[in-house]
Amino acid sequence: MRWFGFGFNAFAQICVQEKSNKEDSSSAAGEVKVNVPIELKNHVGRSKIRASWSRRASLFLDEEKSVRLAGFYASISNESFSPVMVDTRGCRDAIISETHLTLAFPDRIECWDLQSKKKVPSWSMEILTQSQNSDVNLPLVPGGYISSKTPIFHSLSSHLQAKSLALGGEHAILLTAAGAVYTWGQGSHGELGHGGLIPEEEPRTVEALWGMSMRSVAAGGWHSVCVGDGGDLYVWGWNESGQLGLPSRGLRKASQQKSEPQAGELCGSVSTCLGEERHEEVYISIQAFPALVDVSPSCEIRTVSCGSRHTAAVTTTGCLYTWGWGEYGQLGHQTTTSLDEPKCVEFFRNESLHVVDVVCGPWNTFTAAVKKEVLAT
Repeated sequence: MRWFGFGFNAFAQICVQEKSNKEDSSSAAGEVKVNVPIELKNHVGRSKIRASWSRRASLFLDEEKSVRLAGFYASISNESFSPVMVDTRGCRDAIISETHLTLAFPDRIECWDLQSKKKVPSWSMEILTQSQNSDVNLPLVPGGYISSKTPIFHSLSSHLQAKSLALGGEHAILLTAAGAVYTWGQGSHGELGHGGLIPEEEPRTVEALWGMSMRSVAAGGWHSVCVGDGGDLYVWGWNESGQLGLPSRGLRKASQQKSEPQAGELCGSVSTCLGEERHEEVYISIQAFPALVDVSPSCEIRTVSCGSRHTAAVTTTGCLYTWGWGEYGQLGHQTTTSLDEPKCVEFFRNESLHVVDVVCGPWNTFTAAVKKEVLAT
């Protein structure tokens, strides 16, 4: 399995760019934006990726399990601000934020403050393997979940029977063992899916999805996504950059402004040239209820991940589709254009690669793929 990254790279969390002899603005821009998928070095075998805005944590699962960091801190060596060296051997799962690195071991959970020089975790808990489930799926931990902000630990009712949990910028989305979806937190952008824009302090079921079993959930900065058992994709929340895959006024206007000069030279406008009434297109700024999005007409969705304002989905046929904000090349289409419709990333198809997983950082995307010949054998 090979991992690729594209998007925001200002801290070399994707790759270390070779320095040009000429220190000009173009070379600096090249370091920040990676709009073509680049294979991560020394990243083979079974592994997971976790990403924050400025960092990447790579969890290696073969043989001696361990975590390696890339990005911010990796090049910092001054005494006033240096990371604590953490022993990650035996780690089974990890998540990283701008302030904390959380590690799950078979017998314990450790949360390390990356801004502290202390050689002990800022928070930890033991896992009693005889009485509790040791198969931790971060940010879920026995009895609750880990937040990227203080307080680190938040309790959850055992009645929820949580299977997985995703944390957005200001909200959370939880999937139960029965396939039900709960959300809570800030709801000002419709990211909770309850039809309103008010916050919820406690987990509340998304009633629009009641009776439909879901198998995975994901959360962006201000939007939410889930995949049904049948491979259907449901989205809700903020659509300012097209991250829901629904028509975005801002993106459509920008596209029209680019094409209108040429069209105007020919006939002025569609309505005056053809003598037809102009139909007002419906734009979605906030989708407060779950909406069904067709990513690929002939394929089911295998997995999905959300960045701050972009979304990426992998189909059961091994194709990667991305949409939303693309300013840093995080959509992988070799441009920095934003999209409000899912589009296949042709790079993997052209390289005969079958995509098996995707993980979005806030402004970048990481994808795991294997050669199609390997699948055939």
